[in-house]
Amino acid sequence: MESLKSRVNRYGGRVETVPKDRLRAVDLAATVGISVQQVRNYVDEGVLPPVRRTASGYRIFTTAHARALTVARRLAEGHGWGRTREIMAAVHRGDVPAALAALDGGHAELDRERADIRRVLGAFETVLAEPPATRPAPRRGVRIGEVATLVGVRTSQLRLWEARDLLRPGRAPGTNYRVYDETELRAAQVVALLRRGAYPFEIIAAVLGEFAHHGQRPAGPRRAGPP
Repeated sequence: MESLKSRVNRYGGRVETVPKDRLRAVDLAATVGISVQQVRNYVDEGVLPPVRRTASGYRIFTTAHARALTVARRLAEGHGWGRTREIMAAVHRGDVPAALAALDGGHAELDRERADIRRVLGAFETVLAEPPATRPAPRRGVRIGEVATLVGVRTSQLRLWEARDLLRPGRAPGTNYRVYDETELRAAQVVALLRRGAYPFEIIAAVLGEFAHHGQRPAGPRRAGPP
């Protein structure tokens, strides 16, 4: 059975060969539930193979594009779209070594993410196994020197943690001195505990963020800063 069929272009009188398994863009989009514009974006980004066009300018998609689209979306579930674009573009240009290298890089990144998750869970276990001693803070708050004594660090460490957005002390009216309320005092104790366990700032930020999610910390985004 022939894989191509001939069609006469009405406008130019020319004969075009159109793949027998041709798909319209709307049909291709429907196979995975995305928009036609997203299909076009995938072509432009190299996620899908290059497309031919008819004499009148319409893109010609085939079942090969449908297969590539399915593979790309499966890859993106595990590796993200940035890595998927890199892998698929290499495949479509026939650069197998580059595609395999990108895939290996994706696997290494997933391994790092899993390790980070394990470290976050370990940090939670550390806090739960050794909860920091807490005490009610006076209404006026606790000054930085007293906090440093309570958690066993220097005041310079507390300022560093504040610069990394791990701590958010208030300021006393009139003097503008740093004051720590009860939640900030507990946060300082948690940070000190985890730093003694050699946990990096990124992991500590994740732990504090989880406490905020459960109402144990003032809400808001936290940046970990460079390690």
